[in-house]
Amino acid sequence: MVRRIIIVLLLLAALPSQAFGQDVRKAPLLALKDLRGRNIRLSDYRGKVVLLNFWATWCPPCRAEIPDLVKLQREYRSRGLQVLGVTYPPQTTAEVRRFIKRHKVNYPVALGAKETKALFDESETLPVTVVIDREGNVRELIEGILLPEEFEQKIRPLLRQAQGKKEASEVVSSTGDRWTAREGVWY
Repeated sequence: MVRRIIIVLLLLAALPSQAFGQDVRKAPLLALKDLRGRNIRLSDYRGKVVLLNFWATWCPPCRAEIPDLVKLQREYRSRGLQVLGVTYPPQTTAEVRRFIKRHKVNYPVALGAKETKALFDESETLPVTVVIDREGNVRELIEGILLPEEFEQKIRPLLRQAQGKKEASEVVSSTGDRWTAREGVWY
């Protein structure tokens, strides 16, 4: 009986994380242009929890979601959250500029393409929010408006993990030396 339990445990340990609904993969290298023609690289936000939000000015649910994303960016920026908006065609730069000015968007917005969204999601659904953790792993794909419950369940825990890693621990050795651990490294 014990032998069977050990075999089952070994088999479970060998299963990929996808078998348990934890489809964690690295976010692709992504470089887009913002409205001023500057590069926005997803890798520049490593160390932050990123909400990569695909949206369009012509999409009613997207327009409804933008004020909530502005609020989240304002409230959680200091805790390591970064919202990045990526437009979905067809849209002109002028349309997007007017929209973000009118809605006081407080986060970077890049001009996207269907191929950009396809790197994360093949569906035609908008909005779509890709949740990327501090290490650059895609943790969630949220189709439709990001609901407060989803933020609490799927994003807030990642922000807490980010905060916990920044906290320092201090140890005093027997010789009186002080050592500080920050993010697993002792100084």
